[in-house]
Amino acid sequence: MLIKLTIDRFEGDKAVLKTEENETIVWLKNKLPQGSREGAKLLFLITDDKEEEKFGKQLAKDILNEILDTGGDKQ
Repeated sequence: MLIKLTIDRFEGDKAVLKTEENETIVWLKNKLPQGSREGAKLLFLITDDKEEEKFGKQLAKDILNEILDTGGDKQ
């Protein structure tokens, strides 16, 4: 499951995140990507172990395909 969040505001060492349904999640500020700021969009992926492995394999394949794609028309 992929959840789209927006950083609504910071309160001390916490970040207040809002879902697309306007639900609130409080998250540790230091657990966000470095340089995160108010209004930034985040994607949270929630999976079980099996799905995580599948996602990791697909991500690795996508990265390899991007690296190995020489862009046939480039010279």
